[in-house]
Amino acid sequence: MTTFQRPWHKLYPPEVPVTIEYENRPLHDYLRASAEAYGEKKALYFMGKELTYKEVYDQALRVANYLQQLGLEKGDRVSIMLPNCPQSVIAYYGVLMAGGIVVQTNPLYMERELDYQLNDSGAKIIICLDVLYPKAANVKPDTPLEHIIVTGIKDYLPFPKNKIYPFIQKRQYQVLVRPEQSTDTHLWSHLMKNSTSSVSPVDIDPVEDLALLQYTGGTTGFPKGVMLSHYNLIVNTQMSKKWLYKCKDGEETVLAVLPFFHVYGMTSVMNLSVMMGNKMILMPKFEAEDVLKVIEKQRPTLFPGAPTIYIALLNHPNLKKYDLSSIEACISGSAPLPVEVQERFEQVTGGKLVEGYGLTETSPVTHSNFVWGNRVSGSIGVPWPDTDAKIYKMEAEEEAENGEIGEIVVKGPQVMKGYWNRPDDTAQVLSEDGWFRTGDMGYMTDEGYFYIVDRKKDMIIAGGYNIYPREVEEVLYEHSEVQEAVIVGVPDPYRGETVKAFIVKKQGSDITEDELNEYCRKNMAAYKVPRVYEFRKELPKTAVGKILRRTLIEEEKLKFEESESIQ
Repeated sequence: MTTFQRPWHKLYPPEVPVTIEYENRPLHDYLRASAEAYGEKKALYFMGKELTYKEVYDQALRVANYLQQLGLEKGDRVSIMLPNCPQSVIAYYGVLMAGGIVVQTNPLYMERELDYQLNDSGAKIIICLDVLYPKAANVKPDTPLEHIIVTGIKDYLPFPKNKIYPFIQKRQYQVLVRPEQSTDTHLWSHLMKNSTSSVSPVDIDPVEDLALLQYTGGTTGFPKGVMLSHYNLIVNTQMSKKWLYKCKDGEETVLAVLPFFHVYGMTSVMNLSVMMGNKMILMPKFEAEDVLKVIEKQRPTLFPGAPTIYIALLNHPNLKKYDLSSIEACISGSAPLPVEVQERFEQVTGGKLVEGYGLTETSPVTHSNFVWGNRVSGSIGVPWPDTDAKIYKMEAEEEAENGEIGEIVVKGPQVMKGYWNRPDDTAQVLSEDGWFRTGDMGYMTDEGYFYIVDRKKDMIIAGGYNIYPREVEEVLYEHSEVQEAVIVGVPDPYRGETVKAFIVKKQGSDITEDELNEYCRKNMAAYKVPRVYEFRKELPKTAVGKILRRTLIEEEKLKFEESESIQ
């Protein structure tokens, strides 16, 4: 497929192809293939409960059958509002088998956010947890929703956990929801008992037909539905498989702590595991000690994650009590990976942790360091097979010189078809010949390694200087008493903007603002040094652990506006 030659191709290990021959089949067909090849092998582990590939496939067929009974037609959208649990995997593939388009919905959404996404996507059916049922029921009259399918964590817990869990749930959520089967409300248990594995065949064109509407985070306006086809998701998953060339089909155990409602967890954990016939250890939410316990007991070999996840584990007071030596490979995504975190995590586990890069619009991965080959710390690595990338000069569609900072643009078979019902937004970022403008600022070396300096919108201009938050954050992360750090630009009447650091100290630290300021002045140019420091117990984060820089920026803007109005 690849006809272009780029400098990074010379860096590829012999095991990684420059181009891949992709299969022309629907995404859900990989579950059928793994059920045939690994039918009795364990596919899912969930809080003591295990399901084989044969069982997962059969139950996905039952979901598809039931959806078709409800009148689902090809191209209809189905919202899945679930944490990582067996139902999230089964429902995902069941929707695709029925010819539907999955709309991944964050279980943490409030009613306003849920109302927006259901109306924007036009979803006819939602599959949600019982504790989320009231939200879905409340917004249903104002949305295209026709049916709500309700399940619960207890539905897949072994005895006696399934009997105890409702009491735990009532204590945790202060509510015990007991929806009943009706014409528009459907219980998962009823679905499994009253459907069959007979599914009316749906003709899927993998390249043209959508598998997924994945909504962007909405940090720069209303979330947009990213249209990803079966082919987009298949090629990115196959690229991932080729990159992890030492991993063997049917033999790996994958820690699934990244949420599947986030495109990174969906591709790098769920779709990759199903394609390879690997076992997934499902964790519905991230709790550091729970993760440490699960790693020691279940012995995962692959652990895709995000920097904040690795940071939380490394700083857990009981870290040394647990054996993490089973971990062989981790690709970190969603945010920059501090070098100090990378090095320490590798020391603790003995495995490899490398940084990758991607976006919702690219299914998501476009770049990564080599897991077992040459890598460059601080770099996002090189483009994946069949993926091209360039640096455009600021505010121009002209290619920059190597080493010159500009906007990263990418092109490849994993790039989205566009934004749902937003042709103008699509045209702003996606050219007619397939180049996607990422909005991220970076540069490329002569060898072909790419570096991110920051989001285009996050660049700080203070006193005429361009300041990239990531560069300052890297320095702060190297301090032995800093657990987390994020840099934002805040309004300043003299400099236009000035640099502010939000810091989470490591447990037991009593470091002061003056000490951090002295440290920063020794390690970076004066204009980059934070002028303001704020210590916090925690920072706002997305469900996948990405620090919400925009939330902090909005807080600062509001403070500034209030102070101006008082004056």
